[in-house]
Amino acid sequence: MRVADIMTPNPVTITQRNAIRTAINLMREGGFRRLPVVDRGRLVGIITDRDLRRAANSPYVVREKWYDNFVLDHIEVGACMTPDPLTIGPDAPVVEAARLMRDHKIGGLPVVRDGQLVGVVTETDLMDFLIALLEKETQLAQ
Repeated sequence: MRVADIMTPNPVTITQRNAIRTAINLMREGGFRRLPVVDRGRLVGIITDRDLRRAANSPYVVREKWYDNFVLDHIEVGACMTPDPLTIGPDAPVVEAARLMRDHKIGGLPVVRDGQLVGVVTETDLMDFLIALLEKETQLAQ
């Protein structure tokens, strides 16, 4: 089985110039924990919910609401993304994606072909794949 068989194709993306509020809204609306950052279809980074929480500061620090709004609207994604993230190709075996994610302790990998983003493979995709395998094995054993 290949990464292309389980990945989410054509993922929602963001650019470096977008405000972090845009990234937060896209993640909330789509139920995502990460967004690939692209420039004309080429992957240049990745931003995660954790990156955004760090950028928005600690909730334990008391600030004025206007300050939070300023940060969310004026800090760009490029300032807090991870540049040049680890990637995988669509023809790579699923087990390779699982090992990379485990070894690097990350929850998702952008899938790139010839420099262009074509998908994302996440922990959820891997779990869905595992569940399908186990269900198939259970049916064969009956």
